[in-house]
Amino acid sequence: MVRAGRVRVNGQRIVDPEHPCDERADRVQVDGEATAATRPVYLMLNKPRGLICSASDERGRDTVYRCLEGALLDQQPLPWVAPVGRLDKASEGLLLFSNDPEWAARITSPSSGPDKTYHVQIDRVADDALIEALQAGVDDAGEQLAAKAVARLRAGQRNSWLQITLDEGRNRQIRRLLAANGVAVKRLIRVAVGDLPLGQLAKGAWRALDDVEVQALSRHRRFSR
Repeated sequence: MVRAGRVRVNGQRIVDPEHPCDERADRVQVDGEATAATRPVYLMLNKPRGLICSASDERGRDTVYRCLEGALLDQQPLPWVAPVGRLDKASEGLLLFSNDPEWAARITSPSSGPDKTYHVQIDRVADDALIEALQAGVDDAGEQLAAKAVARLRAGQRNSWLQITLDEGRNRQIRRLLAANGVAVKRLIRVAVGDLPLGQLAKGAWRALDDVEVQALSRHRRFSR
């Protein structure tokens, strides 16, 4: 529908499905007819590895929207929702979606958004020196990258799992931070956003957030380090 040029926002024809739109303030028309206001929707998905966070891909790769195909919410078709933040193709775990751009902006704000927590399998046994280095941070191509907190979860003979907490969301931050310390990522899973855990949600499954969860995430105010 959007790519076919049937949608206009404030009189402008839109062909990008990811075009930002505030349905409470913008005038949206489909085939010249005004659309009814859509209620705000807030979802969480357990993103599988191998999917990209985009509505479509010029290379034909699967996207996270595959997990939402045919979805119903309260017996009604799910309205358009956009990812709140990103997980790269090789990463998995908790990914939020919403059609509320103001809420999404609060969640992704570098200054006041909630922390994000990850479980990361690396290709070596983590020692105290590595943990200290990850928290101290590095300069990578002019960007200062650091973890807010790092803890060892478990270790084998050749690899280990870390719990890494970030208070900002730079592109591929954990992978770049570890690579700068000579460490490769074998698996990366986002397990929480703020106090919202991934929990037992099955891989590829989604659920709606309840009002308490929505409000708790948007009220979050980060304390400094």
